[in-house]
Amino acid sequence: MRESAAFKCCFEVRWADLDGNRHLRNTAFSEYASHTRFQLLAVHGFSPEKLQALRFGPIMLREEIRYRREVLFGDTLNVDVSCAGLSADGSHWCVRQEIRRSDGKSAAILTVQGGWIDLDSRTAGAPTGELSSVLQRLPRMKNFEELPSLMRRKF
Repeated sequence: MRESAAFKCCFEVRWADLDGNRHLRNTAFSEYASHTRFQLLAVHGFSPEKLQALRFGPIMLREEIRYRREVLFGDTLNVDVSCAGLSADGSHWCVRQEIRRSDGKSAAILTVQGGWIDLDSRTAGAPTGELSSVLQRLPRMKNFEELPSLMRRKF
């Protein structure tokens, strides 16, 4: 039995998403996953425009993709987001994303680790207010991990 995801999006594989072998190009997996993460934020009131107005945004620190099955033109994909880790202050996060074909078989699993950046100072930041609350309320995976803060301590 799979854990329930915090959020899901559905995509149809387009011709432009294919590589020379006529299967889903590796970067398309990352693009679908990134779009799903931004949709999760937007659904909770944090569109790219709102983040720009707040002068605050997500940054990726690491992305790992495990490819499991071939994906072809016209396939329908479901991409989910599950919270795998979060620091107490919300400055550091990790999500697990699974991309499943319409037959239910796993096509890829992504693990993405990231944080937040203040767009003016270009330094790591921690979300405040409603964004912090949204992150803290996300359903957590069974193997959820408390992550260290990305904030530098000032003495």
